[in-house]
Order: sequence, then C-alpha cells, then structure tokens
Amino acid sequence: MPDVVYTSHVHIERIKGPLRKATLPGEAQPVRFSVHGAIAEHYKVNPAALTESHAATIDYVIAATAG
Repeated sequence: MPDVVYTSHVHIERIKGPLRKATLPGEAQPVRFSVHGAIAEHYKVNPAALTESHAATIDYVIAATAG
C-alpha cells in the first residue's frame, strides 16, 4: 500500500439546530453549513425559523465533484 499523501484535519462545531461551523484547511475563516429551501423542508425545518440559511454539506459535495 502506498504512503498516505494527505490527511485533512477538519473541526465541526454545531451552533444551533442544523447550523454548523467548520474549520477547514486552506480557509482563513470558518465555513458555515446549514440547510435551505427543499432540504429544510425535507428535514421538516421551518425555513423561517432558521437563524441563518447557508449551503448544505451536500451542496459542497456536489460542487467539489462537479469541478
């Protein structure tokens, strides 16, 4: 098996409900994740009750694989 080339060190902190703050390598500021629109509805989260609406983790996965 080849040597490990890279290990990502990520810290995720839950702020409130679906709102999370992630510290990612290469980013000067923490990245916030949450839910929005249809994703909020799927998880039965009232979009009006969200303190902050941000991209969901699935949005980042899609963006990373499509790039």
